[in-house]
Amino acid sequence: MVELSKVLKTCRAYVNSTKVPAFVIDAQGRPVEAISRDSIGTMTLKAVPDNPFCRLIQESPTRREECFKAHLYGSYQADKFGEAYVFFCPYGLVHWVAPVLSGYHIQFSLVAGPVIMSKPEDTLIEEILLQNNLSEQEIAVLKERLRELPFLQPALVNDLAILLFSLAGFLSETETERFKEKSEFFDQQKSIFLWLQEFKNRSGEGKAYPLLAKEKKPMAKIRRGDKAGAQEVLNEILGFIFFSQGNDLELIKTRIIELVVLLSRAAVEGGAEIEMIFGLNHRFLWDIEHLSSIDEVAFWLSKVMVRFTDCVFNLVNVKNVDIIYKTITYLRANYMNEISLEKVAEEVHLSPAYFSKLFKNEMKCTFSEYLSALRIEYSKELLLHEELPLVEVASLVGFKDQSYFSKVFKKLVGVSPGEFRRSRGT
Repeated sequence: MVELSKVLKTCRAYVNSTKVPAFVIDAQGRPVEAISRDSIGTMTLKAVPDNPFCRLIQESPTRREECFKAHLYGSYQADKFGEAYVFFCPYGLVHWVAPVLSGYHIQFSLVAGPVIMSKPEDTLIEEILLQNNLSEQEIAVLKERLRELPFLQPALVNDLAILLFSLAGFLSETETERFKEKSEFFDQQKSIFLWLQEFKNRSGEGKAYPLLAKEKKPMAKIRRGDKAGAQEVLNEILGFIFFSQGNDLELIKTRIIELVVLLSRAAVEGGAEIEMIFGLNHRFLWDIEHLSSIDEVAFWLSKVMVRFTDCVFNLVNVKNVDIIYKTITYLRANYMNEISLEKVAEEVHLSPAYFSKLFKNEMKCTFSEYLSALRIEYSKELLLHEELPLVEVASLVGFKDQSYFSKVFKKLVGVSPGEFRRSRGT
């Protein structure tokens, strides 16, 4: 994990050196500030920036959330394109952002701004503010406060963005992360080696490896956000690819690219934003060309899998991140049991009526629709085990009635459970 104190110290150095406002946000897009008392650091949330324009804008909770979402979206874009992302906030001010990564995950982001890139009298700020339904009185005050913001030429903003991204990259590269990555690398190599030994023994008994069926398993687990399960199957597939393709690195890369396409498709089917996945694919396909060993390819693919799995739960448009995350985590752990909306509402400390409304607004479907879809997703893997009767499959994923299970399955998948089983999920 990257130390917050180090991130804040670097951010302050950037501000002091460039004279440009900047702040740190966490993985949910919330501004963070450290307050030091007697050499003991205490982390608190800071809701409003230190400039008069944004203070007035963010007096409204709704507008404040819009700002947070814009900053978070910018950090995702910067991570996607691999460079600092310069953007206009919903109220016409210029920011640039660079993510601080813990492994392949965004832990914090450095956000610089707001600034303006044209003189106050030349900006289109009045038109933008009118579009955001601000009153004439608020617009008049904001236009005056605009003069207190730094005015920078576009070329200078670009240079400052490059500098910010370099600092974020420095913060992301900690000794702890490198040690953790090395440990993960050797764990994966050990897992692949043990599988290869087992496979060679089975091959001597005339047993073939069911590659097509195995390739479907990590896709299903990615759709459900199951990183550990997807990694386990992925190591098996990698072991087989290395065994069957020998030491031909270019041929192995071709097979890995095919897997990346399958994994990215699974992420999109699981609800990931398609533009983000396409952006990651472009970056990943560039990365693989520069890998020089089979071991590097294997470890790189596991990181790709984790990134795609993270994208399944896309936080960009979710305001109540903590509540939704806790809800989905609870449902994935308990989908096989009897679950009621009231029980889950109690778990996240909300009234059932408010929780039901909040869930539908955030997830664009009802609680029961989401739970049914989750259960059906888990049932697909069980259906491939032909020894399990349909009534048992229904029970194992939380449906009390087989006929209702079949009805929901056909509605969501397009075929009956029996047809899905006969086609082996194709």
